[in-house]
Amino acid sequence: MTEYLLIVLSAIFINNFIVARFLGICPFLGVSKQVETATGMGMAVTFVMALASGITYWLQKVLVMFNIEFLQTITFILVIAVLVQFVEMVIKKSSPVLYQALGIYLPLITTNCAVLGVTIINVTENYNFLQSVVNGIGGALGFSLLLILFAGIRERLAFAPLPKALEGIPIALITAGLVSMAFLGFSGFNLEALLGF
Repeated sequence: MTEYLLIVLSAIFINNFIVARFLGICPFLGVSKQVETATGMGMAVTFVMALASGITYWLQKVLVMFNIEFLQTITFILVIAVLVQFVEMVIKKSSPVLYQALGIYLPLITTNCAVLGVTIINVTENYNFLQSVVNGIGGALGFSLLLILFAGIRERLAFAPLPKALEGIPIALITAGLVSMAFLGFSGFNLEALLGF
């Protein structure tokens, strides 16, 4: 139980996919203008990451069994693409407004490097099935947390008096850098000592 808690907390705060591994930057900047949209994207990415982590664990076992590990990347992307198509259909039916708000970024979850990254990290870290799923969920929660925090800041910045040169993307990049430095503070934590394990 302790190791799963450490994997989750580490994936959320210390090895965050956006600020520590620099994966998933495209949706981070593209879908972070409104908290509501960022929350929807976070839920979609969480669903895809968790399922992709579990499915690719067994898929990797099959690839190893037939000695065709060189197909790892393409098969993992295929699994992610199928999951994204499923999520896209569900959101389109259940919430057309959110579907319109997510726009092109929803199908682009397929090419979100954070989703592919978590599946490959699970393999390279030799995680078992449960550890893989927990790492996928933790990584997605870290991605969602940062996306929603950043969207909240950007909503407030829209009403802030800024110099013309800083409006839009420049202030978003400066803010992303400051958020990244804030999360850098977590990198010195010894979670085992902090939690008393």
